[in-house]
Amino acid sequence: MKKVVFWGTRGSLPVSLNSRDVREKIVAALSAANGKSFRTPEALNDFVNKLPFSIAGTFGGQSSCVEIVHKGPEHVICDMGSGARVMGQDKIARFGVPNPQTYHIFISHLHWDHLMGFPYFQPMYIPGNRIVIHGCHRELEDAIHQQMSNPNFPVDYSQAGARIEFDIMEPGRTVFVAGLNVTPKRQLHSGDSFGYRFESVDRTVVYSTDSEHRLDDLESHRGFVDFFAKADLVIFDAMYSLAEAVSVKADWGHSSNVVGVELCHAASARRLALFHHEPVHDDKQLGRLLTETRRLEQITRGDNPPLEIYSAYDGLIIEL
Repeated sequence: MKKVVFWGTRGSLPVSLNSRDVREKIVAALSAANGKSFRTPEALNDFVNKLPFSIAGTFGGQSSCVEIVHKGPEHVICDMGSGARVMGQDKIARFGVPNPQTYHIFISHLHWDHLMGFPYFQPMYIPGNRIVIHGCHRELEDAIHQQMSNPNFPVDYSQAGARIEFDIMEPGRTVFVAGLNVTPKRQLHSGDSFGYRFESVDRTVVYSTDSEHRLDDLESHRGFVDFFAKADLVIFDAMYSLAEAVSVKADWGHSSNVVGVELCHAASARRLALFHHEPVHDDKQLGRLLTETRRLEQITRGDNPPLEIYSAYDGLIIEL
């Protein structure tokens, strides 16, 4: 594996900046620039690069879609939230038409925010392409068909030009797909969710979203420590604060940054990407959460090796 590309990182539903949000960023940037002189474009770019990410950028608002880039010619994708639309456009621009491609799509679960991008994924309309949809839900094919049937969508599933196949996986059983060993794991979430561990000869990536971790379930805790063991990157559902996850929003099927750090420390993972962001959290809140999580990691590290922490955003690329 070479890198991971985040095309969509929000949970529950897509969101976008509004005019007030954009205005606040402009005011903050101009305030920071007050009294400064930028005589060259390079000087201006250097100033912008030093601004907080919450001012100079945005975490974005597309729902879950993550690509794992391997050495082979086939594409490996986790979930088809609204970020799949942008990803599909990128693939068309990069490979052109006709130039048949194979896409392996691993679906964590069947909730709409993880499937809604499928009808907008342009490669599915191109004859010659092959799309293999992997998942552990027996209703997987029906759920995909429903995305493109009356009255949900104007284009019927039968109009897909690509060859679409479905592969029902068994939790805990490792299969070899597109040059990777892939192992699914059942997670605590309404209707069941499944995480995936992707292993190449020298790299391991774990995709674990929409998963609740109960503090009193020691057996489940040990199971996830094994699932995350020595991963180069763990993509982790950190939708709530720990207080929300264990009280007000218990049984809602999501986790927190605190649990993510604890599990990754116990598993000796190298990197943690906070993912599936709460849609009501703006860029400032997500920026603060990242700072707090990095500080938490420092004070709880103990004898564990340092854990590198990211807050995933639309367009983030993590080299492996």
